[in-house]
Amino acid sequence: MDYAITLIPGDGIGPEVSEAAVRVVDAVCPGIRWRRVDAGASAVETHGTPLPEGVIEAVRETRVALKGPCTTPVGKGFSSVNVALRQALELYVSLRPVDTLPGVKTHHEDVQLVVFRENTEGLYAGMEHEPVEGVVESLRMVSEHASRRFAKFAYEWCRFEGHRKVHLVHKASIMKLSDGLFLDVAREVASDYPFIETDDILIDHLCMSLVLDPTPFDVLVMENLFGDLLSDLCAGLVGGLGLVPGANIGDRYAVFEAVHGSAPDIAGKGIANPIALIRSAAMMLKHIGERDGSARVERAVRTVLEKGEALTGDLGGSATTRQITDAIIREL
Repeated sequence: MDYAITLIPGDGIGPEVSEAAVRVVDAVCPGIRWRRVDAGASAVETHGTPLPEGVIEAVRETRVALKGPCTTPVGKGFSSVNVALRQALELYVSLRPVDTLPGVKTHHEDVQLVVFRENTEGLYAGMEHEPVEGVVESLRMVSEHASRRFAKFAYEWCRFEGHRKVHLVHKASIMKLSDGLFLDVAREVASDYPFIETDDILIDHLCMSLVLDPTPFDVLVMENLFGDLLSDLCAGLVGGLGLVPGANIGDRYAVFEAVHGSAPDIAGKGIANPIALIRSAAMMLKHIGERDGSARVERAVRTVLEKGEALTGDLGGSATTRQITDAIIREL
């Protein structure tokens, strides 16, 4: 079939890992037409803004995008492209599967987790102001509407994907109103899915439990900032951010991206690990109905990791970005 998909290469190592992901996708689904648009630091130089309107327009037209990492300055400069995209396109669900991969040495075996993160509210939304000099206030907004649609999506996903255990993650013991609202709404939604076991857990208790033994957990559902922190922690359980895929999904649009940063220190050297974005592209293929192609990409990645003959430096090898991509394509 013929598809049009927006490609946002990003900056830093973004263009390199994006090229790798495109090569893999084209090998299993040659009918895709890529619409390339710039965002991030490179777009600031050419357009004067990190997120030109043309990027949002392109995603609205194609409905689906594959995105490389974009640099976000710390404490100054332009705001996060990721946050702006999620808000502009109402991508209210962040979905991050985390699983043990063959050939990757970790402290735990048989980890199978899925992190669901509400994407539009909470402290991470960045609603800050300075009421008086030297004092900054950050607003933590939680609404019934956003909590309900997010929880509904998570439970519907569990139903269709065959997951049977959900933990609602919160800190309602302290933030009784905001997390209390999120928890009440999520429990109400859960009552419509009696065949899915639902429990709740405090965020601090969950962090300790994951470090000790993550295997009892299946699907974790939480608000924005908790999800940002926990998704990275969970990635560390299975080998790091270079291996874990991610998706941001709304009712009309979806953006698939690796969860790691732009790594400007190794940009242009051709040594970046492209697996996270390649696996994100596999999620994208599944999203558009190319389930066979998605499964083939996942199998090829796992085979290459298990063989261990063409691994990048972060995985203990000496292969270049292109060499590990070539190995994955050969396995296809």
